[in-house]
Amino acid sequence: MSGDDNASPVVNLQTNFGGGKTHSMLAVYHLFSGLPASAFPQGVQDVVADGDLASLDVRKVTLVGTHLGPNQPRIKPDGTAVNTLWGELAWQLGGREAYDKIAESDQSATPPGDALTALIREYAPVLILIDEWVAYARGLSDEKLAGGRFEDQFTFAQSLTEAVSAVPRAMLLVSIPASDSLDGGDAASTIEIGGERGRRALVALQNVVGRKADHWRPASSVESFEIVRRRLFREPDASARTDIAAVARQFVTFYRDNHGQFPSESEDQSYEDRIRAAYPIHPELFDRLYTDWSTLERFQRTRGVLRLMSTVIHELWSSNDASPLILPGSVPLHAPRVASELTNYLPDLWKPIIDKDIDGEGSTPVQIDASRPGTFGARALTRRIARSIFLASAPTLGTDHKGVERPRLWLGVAIPGDTVGNFGASLEILGQQATYLYADSSRYWFSTTASVTRTAGDIADRLRSEPERVWEEVIRRLKPLVADKGLFAGVHTDPGD
Repeated sequence: MSGDDNASPVVNLQTNFGGGKTHSMLAVYHLFSGLPASAFPQGVQDVVADGDLASLDVRKVTLVGTHLGPNQPRIKPDGTAVNTLWGELAWQLGGREAYDKIAESDQSATPPGDALTALIREYAPVLILIDEWVAYARGLSDEKLAGGRFEDQFTFAQSLTEAVSAVPRAMLLVSIPASDSLDGGDAASTIEIGGERGRRALVALQNVVGRKADHWRPASSVESFEIVRRRLFREPDASARTDIAAVARQFVTFYRDNHGQFPSESEDQSYEDRIRAAYPIHPELFDRLYTDWSTLERFQRTRGVLRLMSTVIHELWSSNDASPLILPGSVPLHAPRVASELTNYLPDLWKPIIDKDIDGEGSTPVQIDASRPGTFGARALTRRIARSIFLASAPTLGTDHKGVERPRLWLGVAIPGDTVGNFGASLEILGQQATYLYADSSRYWFSTTASVTRTAGDIADRLRSEPERVWEEVIRRLKPLVADKGLFAGVHTDPGD
């Protein structure tokens, strides 16, 4: 935008569903809204301080595919009917005057050629933001609509990327999700791209835009949880930062004092830094959400986590929870709003399982804690373990690598002051009494089907109250075995004979 030829004129914000694309576009839009650098947070000022943003006088174009109907002309204040994306682009650049330069292309729904380059050159500096382009393209067909034909979008995409690349002080920022063929397996969400026509549009746009674009991922997991933290909490002052540093040091010291019980990275200085950066949310909770839950259809890495954590924080604040950090074991799954946020991405079968085996008021973990108030109950240990298993395992249930290992499970539970030696005993009792908890080697997970061990235990418990039935079965099985008396005059299978 400042005329630097070394900068990328075309950038594709390429990530999976809910990865921060729209947030990034909004940030860029505000950067070029005529405000001085001093109007932005310090972190932004450090990046753009030398850019003299306020003097650039940038023309901004925003095209959102879900807000523009491919067969619905948009009537402007003077009565002009704008049909296509290129017509809308021209109108936003310079109103009727700019539109008239490509009016014929808009009215015939034919992509403009060199006229587009001339238009952008005339109105530079220009910032063009296109979001949900795939959604717009998939609404077109092979027959000409007001917005053109399906194939016309890709001709327009090629013309636009070439025009922006050729014009100094012009920039195109597009939002096209990652595809199978171009991203090494980080596939776009089926829901986001919208079926077969959406996939065709995605691949075609990726092929065309990819020739000119610098592909950039807006939000890594670290950046995403920073977005969430800043949206939910005020920036800490000097006193609060001192307290935060003390909490981070306390946790890492606890991990070091219990060496071997937690993942090795939790003892590193870098993990202490992560705790400080994520405070008051424990990094393990962010990791589970961004690593495991983000693999589920419809789970949005930024908005989904933001909405969930907002609900969790409200519940914990309302209950006066005094925990130093919010861990997986802290998530109050018994609260209907919290449970609903998570089960919304899971089969309906999970709802009664949470009530019975994980975090209902009369659930198995609650009963176990109540039966041992001194060892488990005072710190709700079994309940925290069950919550942590659920958060780490529910989204991985359909995979070959389901479940969570003990060190990572403990990381999602442990708070300084806990006796780590009690964790194994609590988990063992939970495994004996829970209906839906499974274990394989050192991995644990909840499933939607009852475990064989628990089913057998339930049957055995019922039979203890029916000894007559047990004896009848024993005798029935023994009688066929005594047909051969051997050296005995008689063999009696039933003590009552």
